[in-house]
Amino acid sequence: MFRRFLAVFLTLGVILFAGWMALRRDDIPYEQLEAIYANTDSRYLAFGDDMRVHFRDVGPRDGEAIILVHGFSASLHTWEPWVDNLKRDYRVISIDLPGHGLSRCIDNAQIGPAQFIETINRVANTLEIERFTLAGNSMGGAAAWNYALAFPQRLDGLVLVDAAGWPRTATESEERPLVFRLLEVDLARRVMKDLDLSSLIRGGLEDSFGDPGFVTAEMVERYASLARAPCHREALLELVSGQGETRREATAELLSDISTPTLVMHGERDNLIPYQHGEQFAAAIPGAQLILYPGVGHLPQEEIAELSAGDLRAFLTTRVYGVQDVALEGLPETTD
Repeated sequence: MFRRFLAVFLTLGVILFAGWMALRRDDIPYEQLEAIYANTDSRYLAFGDDMRVHFRDVGPRDGEAIILVHGFSASLHTWEPWVDNLKRDYRVISIDLPGHGLSRCIDNAQIGPAQFIETINRVANTLEIERFTLAGNSMGGAAAWNYALAFPQRLDGLVLVDAAGWPRTATESEERPLVFRLLEVDLARRVMKDLDLSSLIRGGLEDSFGDPGFVTAEMVERYASLARAPCHREALLELVSGQGETRREATAELLSDISTPTLVMHGERDNLIPYQHGEQFAAAIPGAQLILYPGVGHLPQEEIAELSAGDLRAFLTTRVYGVQDVALEGLPETTD
């Protein structure tokens, strides 16, 4: 009986190992990814040996500047519909955060808001942009409101698009897409790290839109391929595990210090970050404007690109400045 059980156990182990090997995928070199996903507007900022941040800078050089920051596992491609709309009248800079898109990793052990803030500052300083409007989606939204607290003197406006930061309730955590719940389990992360996760990525993306039909094979391939850039999988797992830089959660007291004119956008069918979090941001930030989009998911900048870009344009035209609207006395220093 024991021998039979052992034989079954070993056979099952061999099958699982064979399946794991069949789904295992190697890294894709940056040069190969750049040939596919970079374009003529792509620029790179060196952080040191082999550490480069990818960004795009379009629109009139003397136009009002807007910097766009994407969310977890995404890339600057999520902003392309907004970029196409805004670049006629604004200088638009979209950034691939470290460990995402075509940007290299800087220090995965310290990946998080502080590293993202440093990246935003480095790009702005390199381009000699003293003041700008900062827009962030999801994780990029958390980076944006943290930036507004750290460097209010640099911002003309703050735009939070389905922004992260508020602590989730137990129910909210359970209702998130499967891929994000799996990634919070240490064993699952270890097993999944080197596998082809295209099916899970598709499911996560379909959950991110109010209309799942918005997801295309090309979109899934882009997310899956860019995640396989050298060190990116480690960066993403570090972020989702919470083992990197300590993050602060949003509170009404903390956000009450933001006096930058603020627009909060949120899809009412966001399965990742409930729209109630958008309401909390708007209530906590003095004078913030809130726009909720019925039937829209986590990525309004893609799902309702023209409408959301139009709302952004209206905000940029009508915003009212608070007490932090002061002349910039000097650019914040950055370290290598």
